[in-house]
Amino acid sequence: MKKNDGVSFVNRLKYEFDKTISRGPLALGAWVALVSAIILLVLSLGLHFSGLDPAMGLKEILWTMLMQALAPNPVPFSGPATFLAAMLLITLLGLFMVSIFIGIIATAIDAKVQSLREGRSQVIEKDHTVILGWDEHIFSIISQLAQTNLHQRRSCIVILAEQEKVKMEEEIKARMKPASHLEIVCRSGSPIDMVDLEIVSINTARSIIILAPDGEDPDTYIIKALLAIMNNPDRRLQPYHIVTEIHEASNLDVARLVGKDETTILLISDIIAHIVAQTCRQSSLSVVYIELMNFEGDEIYFKKEPTLAGRTFGEALLLYEDSAVIGLCPEGGKPKLNPPMETPLGANDQLIVIAEEQETIRLSGKTLSAVDEQGIRVRMPAPAAPEATLILGWNERGSTILRELDNYVSSGSKVKVVADVTRPEAEMLAQLPLLKNQVVSFQAGHTSDRGVLTALCKESFDHVIVLADQEAASIQLADARTLITLLNLREINRLSETKQFSIVSEMLDVRNRNLATVTHVDDFIVSDELASLLMAQISENKELNLVFEDLFYPEGSEIYLKPAADYVNLGQPVNFYTVVEAARRRCEVAIGYRVVEYAGDPQKGYGIVINPDKSKAVQFREGDKVIVLAEG
Repeated sequence: MKKNDGVSFVNRLKYEFDKTISRGPLALGAWVALVSAIILLVLSLGLHFSGLDPAMGLKEILWTMLMQALAPNPVPFSGPATFLAAMLLITLLGLFMVSIFIGIIATAIDAKVQSLREGRSQVIEKDHTVILGWDEHIFSIISQLAQTNLHQRRSCIVILAEQEKVKMEEEIKARMKPASHLEIVCRSGSPIDMVDLEIVSINTARSIIILAPDGEDPDTYIIKALLAIMNNPDRRLQPYHIVTEIHEASNLDVARLVGKDETTILLISDIIAHIVAQTCRQSSLSVVYIELMNFEGDEIYFKKEPTLAGRTFGEALLLYEDSAVIGLCPEGGKPKLNPPMETPLGANDQLIVIAEEQETIRLSGKTLSAVDEQGIRVRMPAPAAPEATLILGWNERGSTILRELDNYVSSGSKVKVVADVTRPEAEMLAQLPLLKNQVVSFQAGHTSDRGVLTALCKESFDHVIVLADQEAASIQLADARTLITLLNLREINRLSETKQFSIVSEMLDVRNRNLATVTHVDDFIVSDELASLLMAQISENKELNLVFEDLFYPEGSEIYLKPAADYVNLGQPVNFYTVVEAARRRCEVAIGYRVVEYAGDPQKGYGIVINPDKSKAVQFREGDKVIVLAEG
């Protein structure tokens, strides 16, 4: 029999059955239960109407048959043949039915476990940090977030990436120290898919960090992820707190247009270029930056102090024993590092403070009486002389480094760029109209070749910058070439009879920094580490982005390491209150010092001390530095 559509009843029934079965284990179990119930009912009705045992009603027969099916028991041979045949049939049906049910349950459990391993189950968290994407930054970010939440009973990080859940968990376990207070939840999915974003409870997250993937155009991926978050029809009403990075400056305006005020966008390459330019002229400056951005030591906090209303910023510098005031955020305004000393404080203004913990920021009650006037020394710095800088290698940061160096060096300075590709020459020529204080030259050559380096160093250079080869096949290969260059430079510097030069090196993997310490390089700019520290800091406090912008760019106050002899008398103990007052009189903010004796000792922080106890006396010697915030 066929219907008008030409499909037979049997085929249609089979089609409907197949559709039902494809719905999963529950549908299959329902069919098995239905067929079993029909067979039980038919057999029970047959036995009931056969009159084999008039004392048993239909209910009793049904129950007996069901129990025999579920738990087969021996049946006496003395019964009628019809009864024995029925019991044999029901026993076989029971074995078949129970076997299928066990298989269905096992399959369902296995499917559920596999689903969980695939990382597609819904996350139900609140006030957690969501990390979208996966790259080398993630391990440093997790480490920093674990450190900042150390005193919380429980914190949670949820990761969504196009990686296998199990693989992500294994890598985190291999690279990270376990933290009992921190729960890390991994989910597999695409950060640019609105449906996948729902898995990680993005609407209840405290902050969101978007990592750029490896590839030729990571910025497009970042912009797509921002679009997926911002344009989601189910997004929450209150603003998100998103932190991400952009590689190309040309994509910055588009990313800001999409992310609006809810997104902090870091141009990481540009920031690192600024740090390299500042650090090459000041040994150990990168250590200071890492100390300030690292959650493990002293950090930057905002502190409202209504009791100081009417007093000046300069006075506030001396009112804290174990915290260092570095700036001011006026009510409704933007943070400003090292504002004019006479700036009055309002009741709702916030001081920007370096401290170990937020809870340790408290007024000491001490005043200028703690200052040793006899220890203060007023000595004007020597006029800046022209500087010579050698840049070995070239990457996307090279042009920015040239422009930044020009902001700090005096007129008549020179820069020589040596690279094994000709691309830098054209990029340098494009920068020449923007340079006012430097003369730039280019030379082709292999930067890891000992002969090339020896010939170059016959010239007199004050600073050497070694840039990572970002076009290398891998990060490890790029860092290996950098290490070879550093080892050669160290030996050339040791054997040189002329003026010694400082060396600043860019490393891509933080794990290679320990290998590089054998070269005794003055500073290492670890790109991934700095990017991770910045994103972790800003994810915890959005306002810190404005502080770091003020710190890194030449328009505001920057960090300088200046001779201690310009501030206090050498060879006699002075407390840090005295150093702070000496800097204040020069419109500077003293935040620490560097002991030259320990400059090469990583166990002693390379001699860097940030936010020292102001009452503790220290005796400075020739070569020691005071770390200050100053304009130029």
